[in-house]
Amino acid sequence: MTDVPTITVASYNMRKAIGLDRRRDPHRVLRVLHEIDADVVALQEADKRFGGRGAAVPHELIDSHSHYKPVHLGVRHKRPLEKVRKHADRLLKVNTRNIGWHGNAILVKPHIGVLDCVALELPTLEPRGAVIAELLIDEKPIRVVGMHLDLSGLWRRRQMRTILETIARRPQKMPTILMGDTNEWRTEAGVLREIEPDFHVAPTGPSFHARHPVAQLDRIIVDKELNIEAAGVHMSAAARRASDHLPIWARVSA
Repeated sequence: MTDVPTITVASYNMRKAIGLDRRRDPHRVLRVLHEIDADVVALQEADKRFGGRGAAVPHELIDSHSHYKPVHLGVRHKRPLEKVRKHADRLLKVNTRNIGWHGNAILVKPHIGVLDCVALELPTLEPRGAVIAELLIDEKPIRVVGMHLDLSGLWRRRQMRTILETIARRPQKMPTILMGDTNEWRTEAGVLREIEPDFHVAPTGPSFHARHPVAQLDRIIVDKELNIEAAGVHMSAAARRASDHLPIWARVSA
């Protein structure tokens, strides 16, 4: 196996930057990310759900107030009356650029190279997707998958199978880390059986609900070729207000 340097990864369901005070505050989300200081971050609910479905944390704000860059997926959600809306957005000077795909986005620090990326449609009754980024860190390749799985256990398992099958078909083999909101309340059954025997789950702990975390819905799932050196839930005062989920993190190495 190609050695991978020690890196910190994080996953955060940011709830469209709407905090427990019901205010949309993208600066607060960035403050939480700065506190964690991960090398790679998988975001869920990173784009607004309605209207233009633009980024909940605008590109310009990420560029000017963070040490991250979004992985550019090259996709955009189609909207009803697309041509009319694009013209209206331009006239009204509304920024509808998204940073993700069905709300999933990946942020990386500037020193990390992006070899390739994929926006993946997932089988479901409700629009769902996942994002895949193949990265170069200290000249070593590593694949990161960001996902937000369905509320239905049957669809969750189908979605995870689709993700794993897509990874298996990728032309380049490299260690893989899957991160996101799995919506799986059980700790050993359900969708987690789909990842056996090739992956293990980082022992981050419960991250939902932010006021009183009792459920481990958010997970970092690591290729067994990689070591999990440490893992946890980020529980700062800002994180407890910024979303209904707390962010999770893990430090991994070869």
